[in-house]
Amino acid sequence: MTGFRDALRELPDAVSVDLHESEDAYRIVIDVPGATVDTTDVRVEDGVLRVEARREKDAPAGFSYHREDRALFLDVELPLPPDATDGDAAASLDDGVLTVTLPKAGRGRKIEIEG
Repeated sequence: MTGFRDALRELPDAVSVDLHESEDAYRIVIDVPGATVDTTDVRVEDGVLRVEARREKDAPAGFSYHREDRALFLDVELPLPPDATDGDAAASLDDGVLTVTLPKAGRGRKIEIEG
């Protein structure tokens, strides 16, 4: 779990992540405002949780971007604790909050996101 906590500390301040742990699972909660199920990818490979998310947005009709400070492209790799597994993993995306639940006990597979 130390590698996971160290990786969380190294994330930029703009990335908001919560880590929850129960007897049976880990739950990672990441803020991805404006991202959708179609623009978010979550996978576990080789003991690493990889999250890519992007926000797609357009300028209102008759306007063009002069300055853009609210861009979102998140590309995070978090080393998982040794007992985390992707079997029966689940992910959901609701109102810009991505929640990934990984049971304790990996092999690489894509995690489908509900939303």
